[in-house]
Amino acid sequence: MSGEDAPVQEQNAVDQKQESKPTEEPKTEVEPAAAGAADASAAATDAAAPATATTEKVPEEEAFTYRALVLTGYGGYDKVKLQVKKGKPSLKAAEVQVRVKACGLNFADLMARQGLYDRLPSPPVSPGMECSGVVEAVGEEVTDRKVGDQVMVLSRFGLWQEVVAVPANHTFLMPEGMSFEEAAAIPVNYITAYMMLFDFGHLRPNQSILIHSAAGGVGTAATQLCKTVKDVTVFGTASASKHEAIGQAGVTHPIDYRTKDYVEEVRKISPKGLDIVLDPLGGSDTHKAYNLLKPMGKLITYGAANMLAGQKKNLLAVAKNWYHQFSIHTLNLIQSNKSVCGFHLGYLEGETELISQALNAILDLYKQGKVKPRIDSTWHLEQVGDAMRKMQERNNIGKVVLITEPMPEEEKKEEAPVADKKKDDKKKDDKKKDDKKKDDGKKEEKKDDKKKEEAKKDEEEKKEEVKKEEK
Repeated sequence: MSGEDAPVQEQNAVDQKQESKPTEEPKTEVEPAAAGAADASAAATDAAAPATATTEKVPEEEAFTYRALVLTGYGGYDKVKLQVKKGKPSLKAAEVQVRVKACGLNFADLMARQGLYDRLPSPPVSPGMECSGVVEAVGEEVTDRKVGDQVMVLSRFGLWQEVVAVPANHTFLMPEGMSFEEAAAIPVNYITAYMMLFDFGHLRPNQSILIHSAAGGVGTAATQLCKTVKDVTVFGTASASKHEAIGQAGVTHPIDYRTKDYVEEVRKISPKGLDIVLDPLGGSDTHKAYNLLKPMGKLITYGAANMLAGQKKNLLAVAKNWYHQFSIHTLNLIQSNKSVCGFHLGYLEGETELISQALNAILDLYKQGKVKPRIDSTWHLEQVGDAMRKMQERNNIGKVVLITEPMPEEEKKEEAPVADKKKDDKKKDDKKKDDKKKDDGKKEEKKDDKKKEEAKKDEEEKKEEVKKEEK
């Protein structure tokens, strides 16, 4: 559940997947142009109007609808579709029902779409590991939450929906003044960064650290948390266009990983190496990270982002990453005086107390003004494909957030010409391909005609020769 989480699809947690489904499952796929009309308004939940004067009222649960993003299969951006679900999510005794306002988009969600994330059940399933919203109902056993509470939610999956039912201990009260977008940006990225830096890394004053993808969600959170410790030197990798932003955020030495060897750049400034390296990349970069550590240094690996190459699963990238998988003998660790740690928030879902301690510490820092999520952009549920594309192409600085508020009709009309233009461009491309095929066909016909003429000419010449010999 970290921003750049681990690979390989497993088929586990089926029971939990079933629990997360609503009492009724009929779904209707929503086209982008009509998505707003399918909004699950609060008024629709009060009561269903009688069909006729003589018929009974439709049960409230059956009248209840809400929109949800559903991963329908593994592949490109179009595999995540906006659908309408009928029936209220089943609320258990220890759960709360939350009306979702904003959802966080994480690197793990991109990997899940390609079938590379092992903590998401098989499709069809709603992704989403963090969100924020308002409590609408509480279960019988819930005593520390009430209707109207504004909360942030952390779960293994299933939060990209307008309404969710989750265990009450998976919700956390939002501090006063925090926006829903900020609340949706905190749980995954900040808990990941906090536990890596302070639980595993034991970050102390005057230490040095390398943060990959320093402009991303985890990178931004880690940079801010490093600033809470005195005189920490931060090396951060990012494309050159993001250097000013990450420099202002607290990165001491920005490095353009696209044009420079980050290992050489670090060695120029810190010849002895680093105290901590956060590695979300995997493969050969994990080897580099380990070699960059000074004695008593710590490598904390928490993902395999190198496996994500392109919109769909790239088998070559996956194979290359596994071929260069880092492994080390314990004797080597002893002799080098280094440590290697692995972190995956998704496998800590049962450690409620541990996670609560970390998040409470983060929220205290937020209240003190020492950390604050940077929101790169917000997107409507209808725009999830564009949101995923922006993140996968590394064009974001900070957190990409989805909001459940339906897209205004004006925006849909503005986007329509763009969609039409794409269709026109596709038609033009198809026409060019057809024209090329026709031209190629004509060329082939001309070649065939030429060959026939040459063959005919050869036959006539042979006949002439035969006649001459007979004479």
